[in-house]
Amino acid sequence: MNEALQDEIAALNSIYGDSTLLPSPTDPPTSSIYILTLPPLDPSSPPSSSLLIQFPPSYPDVPPSTLSTHSSNPALPKGTAARDLSLFRDAITQVHTPGQVCLFDAIESFNDLLTLATSPVPSPSPSPSPPPQSQPETSLPPPPWILSAPFTELKSTFLARTCPVTSVSQAKGYLAHLLATDKKVRSATHNITAWRIRGENGTSYQDCDDDGETAAGGRLLHLMQVMDLWDVMVVVTRWYGGQKLGPRRFALINMAARDGFVRAGLVTEEKEGGRKKGR
Repeated sequence: MNEALQDEIAALNSIYGDSTLLPSPTDPPTSSIYILTLPPLDPSSPPSSSLLIQFPPSYPDVPPSTLSTHSSNPALPKGTAARDLSLFRDAITQVHTPGQVCLFDAIESFNDLLTLATSPVPSPSPSPSPPPQSQPETSLPPPPWILSAPFTELKSTFLARTCPVTSVSQAKGYLAHLLATDKKVRSATHNITAWRIRGENGTSYQDCDDDGETAAGGRLLHLMQVMDLWDVMVVVTRWYGGQKLGPRRFALINMAARDGFVRAGLVTEEKEGGRKKGR
């Protein structure tokens, strides 16, 4: 097993749960066949389906193959496993880039495709009711998060979310919504936050929160200052892997944040000799 695949397995199991991606017990280890248990859209519901994934020796230069379904929750409607298999194959095709691990992005893309496939078509209403005066965080539309790639070292995984914001109350609301609706984020070791917002009449707002990772929020805010980023927030989630990283953890936090900013189109990746610099 190559190092990129080892890191990807550790990252997926940190983010979605320890049994998300496991070797197939019925296939020889040399086959590189794994069982991927797709995480549910709703954290409170059971998993949907499990798929058999085979990684070629040249992965990630070559995409993994989604061989078949492995199992399906018996409580789910007939046809769910076949639907998930088809959607996940589409997701792999959409996200794979030669040389880049892709399962995390494929899972997120699969969830997007599944949402589209299962969303009911709204029926026209002759007299729309007025919007409620207030809504709890869980009933609001999800913030338009852009996710970084997961970064894993010594079994700790770091993942950044970035989002445009125009007010402090909006930033706080987005964070509250994330913690209220995403169990895997809520149960993480740390959720380090920073934002910079330009207000009216030349005012500006900057704030950060270490969430128990001492000095991490300030370093994250400093990164945003150096990059001259405004009207955006970032949340870097860390799942601790049991081994201390020392000062290296701050570099990984900033690496995840910067990758999120790049993916959100807020900055461009530096280049050397006409090629993108690697992480």
